[in-house]
Amino acid sequence: MKLHPCQIDAAQFIQQTPRCMLGIPMGGGKTVSTLSALDGLAFVEDVFPALVVAPLRVAQSTWPDEVAKWLPHLTVSPIIGSKKQREEGLAATADLYTTNYENIPWLVEHLGGQWPFKTVVADESTKLKGLRTRQGSKRARALAKVAFRSPRYVGLTGTPAPNGLVDLWGQLFFVDQGQRLGKTFTAFTSRWFRSVQIGPTPMAVRLEPYPHSQKEIEDRIRDVVFSLDMRDHLDISEPVVNLIRIALPPKARAIYDQMEEEMWTQLDSLTEVEAVNAAVKTQKCLQVANGALYTDRNGAFEVIHDAKLDALESVIEEACGMPVLVAYHLRSDLARLQARFPQGKAMDQDPKTITRWNAGQLPLLFIHPKSAGHGLNLQHGGNILCFFGVDWNLEERAQVIERIGPVRQKQAGYDRPVFIHYIIAKDSIDEVVLKRVDAKQSVLEVLMQNLKKSLHVSA
Repeated sequence: MKLHPCQIDAAQFIQQTPRCMLGIPMGGGKTVSTLSALDGLAFVEDVFPALVVAPLRVAQSTWPDEVAKWLPHLTVSPIIGSKKQREEGLAATADLYTTNYENIPWLVEHLGGQWPFKTVVADESTKLKGLRTRQGSKRARALAKVAFRSPRYVGLTGTPAPNGLVDLWGQLFFVDQGQRLGKTFTAFTSRWFRSVQIGPTPMAVRLEPYPHSQKEIEDRIRDVVFSLDMRDHLDISEPVVNLIRIALPPKARAIYDQMEEEMWTQLDSLTEVEAVNAAVKTQKCLQVANGALYTDRNGAFEVIHDAKLDALESVIEEACGMPVLVAYHLRSDLARLQARFPQGKAMDQDPKTITRWNAGQLPLLFIHPKSAGHGLNLQHGGNILCFFGVDWNLEERAQVIERIGPVRQKQAGYDRPVFIHYIIAKDSIDEVVLKRVDAKQSVLEVLMQNLKKSLHVSA
């Protein structure tokens, strides 16, 4: 395992600070830094078994995948799924156990008075911001009952305070039980915030920090919070690229494999879909990888899985309110994106759409690469781009990136890195397409190389 210097700093901070938080943007290496820190600590103290609490997709795939990639000698057991599956995952012997936030109340109740975990890692810890002593998030309150039985705790987040300083108290409580920011949320807000009436009812108020609040709060938590400014460690003239690999669910995998091997498949509706040649088969496989397969020439499609939508939801959550530009290629993709994320807006011919995006009024903008031609300025609206799927057209993809790319960011006066996330299906045509991106090869060259590899494996 070779870490970047900033990731080494993060790992050392975890090792030196038994209960801490890391504020590192998505793609900055929070997972690998944490794994490296725990693996090193294991030689001098008991840090395993560790419990990783994360959004479902992250608990199910990301952490097991990262462990397999970086530290394969460690074992992982997900505690997710049905009650029987969760019990089996918990009963297995492992170094790390992963579960989603929704399962925390069940886990705490199931274990009763026992709590075997030496370390708790809360990935996307902003989900704990709703903690209150007498009310608030049920999941956060359940975890608060047991979290301090673990000698070590690591909170991981891309943005610790997405909605302002008020979000910090719940997250920091898991670090120090209120020593730095107050034993209760009321004590915290009474000291550093004032209530501003924003509506006709007494409850319609907004908490605004006093002018001195930010510096005082930062000074109090500085010793337990590691914050990473990517500008200090990266060449922001180049985008930060993050590959998000999702596993196709079993049914989707079966459909994909059948289409790839036999050039046809049968869906749950008993509809048969056939690829008349290799080029069509490639497009059909890309459709399955994205989650929906066209069933006729009139544009009808059948949904196969939502794994990429779940992954995009994690990207949006970790962006913590920062606008996200989402590139899609298929009309079926756009329909599903709009259904899942009604707060999103599709790029259209109305100039007000671009104006609203650049003014920060659109949290999500869906854009097709063909509509991202030369001269389109989107850099004022944000610096996060996510490709929901991939295709062979390198020029169009480059055009989308250029809309918010480093050059335009600099020209607009923004000193910030550009984050590009690719959501791809593992062991699929998605990975073949990305090989072409990396190697700048022709479609034919990549397909021929992939074919040779397949023939070699099967021989």
